[in-house]
Amino acid sequence: MAESVLEIHVIADSTGETAVRLARAARSQFEGVHWHIVRHPMIGSVPDMMTALEEVGARSQAGQWVCVVHTLALRDMREMVHDACEEFGIQQVDLMGPMLTAMSTASGLDADEVPRRPVGVEADYFTRISAMEFAVRNDDGAIPDRLTEADLCLVGVSRSGKTPLSIYLGYLGYKTVNVPLVPGIAPPKELEAVDRWRIVGLTIDAERLLQIRGRRVRGLGGFGTQDGYADLVKIYDELDEVGRIQRRLGCPVIDTTGLALEEAATRVVDIVEERARTAGTHLRRPAGQIRTRP
Repeated sequence: MAESVLEIHVIADSTGETAVRLARAARSQFEGVHWHIVRHPMIGSVPDMMTALEEVGARSQAGQWVCVVHTLALRDMREMVHDACEEFGIQQVDLMGPMLTAMSTASGLDADEVPRRPVGVEADYFTRISAMEFAVRNDDGAIPDRLTEADLCLVGVSRSGKTPLSIYLGYLGYKTVNVPLVPGIAPPKELEAVDRWRIVGLTIDAERLLQIRGRRVRGLGGFGTQDGYADLVKIYDELDEVGRIQRRLGCPVIDTTGLALEEAATRVVDIVEERARTAGTHLRRPAGQIRTRP
């Protein structure tokens, strides 16, 4: 088909980043369509909304391909977008409304419907920054005395993805440490004081690990070639030994081979939350809460 341009107008009471990410994911399904995103962020009043909708309507009436995606906490604002798009004959996608309705119906709770949450967003921002700094400072178990301060603890062989996963989990707001497990070297004694349900092991396919370590060795000018760091047979032995250590620790193990960072992070959090519930406690949550119905 001929190349065309689609404008995706993102209307949000915050930054609109959630809608932008989803739009980018959906766009990959359409070959030959050029597109760009027009953001209308921080919509907090009816006049703001009217201005955004007038721009959307004008673009559509000028013959531009237009689609609206919105993330709005207030029902009245969502209804304004729906009614305007229906009048203009524009497709619109409500990302927030159906989710709030489903969660409310399933849980018996009422959503706060607080646009932007200025205080909560600020608190969440600083929580994330603090958690990311924690992950960097405690990379590879650099400060064993701080292991018990972590929300999550990752253990595994070198180059199994511990560091990027720790930092990404920090981005999500979870203080994460990672501890390298090395055959012949006992894990730090401080690891024994960490709640078992917080610990998740990482493993990786031996041949994939060889590729990763091979690149690492070449980047270091050949350093590490003499100790078996990038030797396939020794890597198999290393993975077997580390697997035994992980079993002694009683931790579930995730194979990170071919896993996207986001998927690996989701698995870690899901595992730890389930183990926390079994232990009669819960994993600290960085997100805000919703109210119980009176």
